[in-house]
Amino acid sequence: MNLTICAPCHFGVEGLLADEMRRLDLKNVRAENGRVRFDGDENDLAKASIWLRCAERLLIEVGSFEAPTFDALFEGVKALPLERFLPKNAAFPVRGHCINSKLFSEPDCQSIIRKAAVTRLSEKYHVSWFDETGETIQLRFTILNDTATIYLDTSGDGLHKRGYRPAHVAAPLSETLAAAMVYLSRYRGRDDFCDPFCGSGTLPIEAALIARNRAPGLKRRFAAEQWSCIPEHVWQEARADAPGHEYNGDYRIFGSDLDPAAVKMAKENAALAGVAGDISFELADATAFDRKTERGVLVTNPPYGERIMEKSEAERLYEAFGKAYFASENWKLFLLSSHTEFERTFGKNADKKRKLYNGMIKCDLYMYLGVLPQQGNAL
Repeated sequence: MNLTICAPCHFGVEGLLADEMRRLDLKNVRAENGRVRFDGDENDLAKASIWLRCAERLLIEVGSFEAPTFDALFEGVKALPLERFLPKNAAFPVRGHCINSKLFSEPDCQSIIRKAAVTRLSEKYHVSWFDETGETIQLRFTILNDTATIYLDTSGDGLHKRGYRPAHVAAPLSETLAAAMVYLSRYRGRDDFCDPFCGSGTLPIEAALIARNRAPGLKRRFAAEQWSCIPEHVWQEARADAPGHEYNGDYRIFGSDLDPAAVKMAKENAALAGVAGDISFELADATAFDRKTERGVLVTNPPYGERIMEKSEAERLYEAFGKAYFASENWKLFLLSSHTEFERTFGKNADKKRKLYNGMIKCDLYMYLGVLPQQGNAL
C-alpha cells in the first residue's frame, strides 16, 4: 500500500523530526511549517509510529484540492478513494480546522465532509445506511488558504502519550518537546545530564530513552492497529524488532525539584518508563545548584511567569539560578523560557537561541555552551 504520511509537530521542531525520519530510512522526507511528510507503506507507518520522538501524530494523506466554496469541498471529498481505507461498517468521525480561508466555520465543514464521505461510500458499497458498528477511522481535515487536505488519523491519542506519565505537575512539558530539547543539547548518553527543575521528570526520562535508544511508542497502542486495511503482523513485526536496537550503558542522569510531590511523581513515572535505574531524582533547590561534572548538559524548563508564577517571581528565580550556573564548571545549559527579559535577568546573553513553541506559548531555547574539556564551545 503506497502512502503519503504527514506528521504534525511543534513549530521549530520540523528539522529535528525530518532528521529522525531520515535515520529511519523513510523516503522522500520533506519538512514544512508545523509538519513533515514522507512516503512509504504500512510497514513504514508502523515503524514511524513506534520510533518517532518529536511527531505529534501520524496522518495518512488521502488527498488535497482547492475548496473556496462548500460545493467545492463536497465534490473534492466525494472524489477521494475513501473506500480504499474505510469498510462499509466503519465509524468515521470528522474533525479539523480552517486557517486563512473563505470557509471558516469548522462545524459546517465537518458536516459537509461527512456528507460527502457518506455519498462516496454509499455509491461504492451500494448501501443507503451505515450502522458504524465496526472500526473507528477518524477523518481529519485542514483548510489552509482555501486548499483542503483530508487525512486519516492513525495515532488516536497523540504520540506524546508514551504511556509513562499518568500523573504530572502543573504546566507540564510535553514528551515530544522534551525529546526535541534533548536532541538539541546533543546528549546521547555519554555526558552527565541534569534537569534542576525536573517537575514530573519528563526531560530526564526522555534523555534516558534517547540514551538507551528505546522506541518511545513501544508500550502504547495506535488507532490504526484496529484497521482491517493494515495487516496485524505489520505492528507485531515492528514491535518485535525494536528491542534489538537498544543500548545498555552506565548513564549519569539527574533530576531535582523543590517540590517533594513532584520528585515522588518523577520517580514513579521513570519506573513506568522502565528507566528508573538510569536516573537519580532528588529534592533540591535549583538556585543552589553546585553539581560537579567533567562534561555535562543541563536541559531544563523552569517556570515562565505566565502560568505558574508571576513574572517578577520568575525574574528573581532566573537571577538566582544564573548566579549558581555561572559559578559552576563544565556544564552546557539549554533552557526553555517565554520570558522576554530572560537574558537580562539571568545575567548573560545566550551563545545561541532557537525559537520553539510550548503548546501555544512562543518560547526561546537559550543555549549557554560554556567551555568543556577538549570540546571548546562548539555545539
